Amino acid sequence: MTKPFLGVIHLAALPSAARDSSTFDAVLSAALRDADALATGGVDGVIVENFGDAPFHKGTRDDPVPPDVVGGLAVVARRVREEFRLDVGINCLRNDGVAAIGAAAVSGARWVRVNVLSGAYVTDQGLIEGEAARLRDYARRVQSPVEILADYLVKHATPLGTLDAVRGARDLAERSGASAIVLSGSRTGEPVDEALLVEVKRAVGAFGVWLGSGLDLDNASALWPRCDGAIVGTALKRDGQISAPVDPVRVRELRDVLTG
Repeated sequence: MTKPFLGVIHLAALPSAARDSSTFDAVLSAALRDADALATGGVDGVIVENFGDAPFHKGTRDDPVPPDVVGGLAVVARRVREEFRLDVGINCLRNDGVAAIGAAAVSGARWVRVNVLSGAYVTDQGLIEGEAARLRDYARRVQSPVEILADYLVKHATPLGTLDAVRGARDLAERSGASAIVLSGSRTGEPVDEALLVEVKRAVGAFGVWLGSGLDLDNASALWPRCDGAIVGTALKRDGQISAPVDPVRVRELRDVLTG
């Protein structure tokens, strides 16, 4: 897999966060429906995330996600991996990297996405600080070879203090234990600034730089050649609406453009 194209399975609200009468069976059924659409459309893998749980727990030692979130992510990830033969990643929102690694260890997931692996960001959940060493130690303890996809200048957040883009990218690549950097726009579904993508890629050299949001048919020709992989959610949904099911036709259209 030289340049992965990953779709996103946005889980509906899990039991501890549910705002309606949905059961986990309903959450799982919708997730498998979207996995089928993504597989049919031709993705290389998927990221499973607890998108429906907003407002999120920080995912820190003092504010971890509830146990049902970890269990739900693990169950869905394993079912998707086994039934659709796709590589799977886990993003435990807002920033519970330990929970994501735990779910990955029991589900056989290949990646975890961590929104704040190092540094500190002001988010809609408050101040979140990276815990790179804690994640490294836990991954060793559970003997997980999982690859960490670490967001840089993560969406819905502002870095604390003045940040030099080049120095910050290099620090994340060289000092955090990340396997690749993820760049996104400022909000869900928004594309990364092309100039920032070029600057960061130049700064980190051969280190992987992925797109974390906003890749679509309109910008793929400009952005795809400059990155080392992409995670795509909104653009693959019916009518491009984040709350809609995945549309296999939209997946195939983007797949065809990327393989061009």
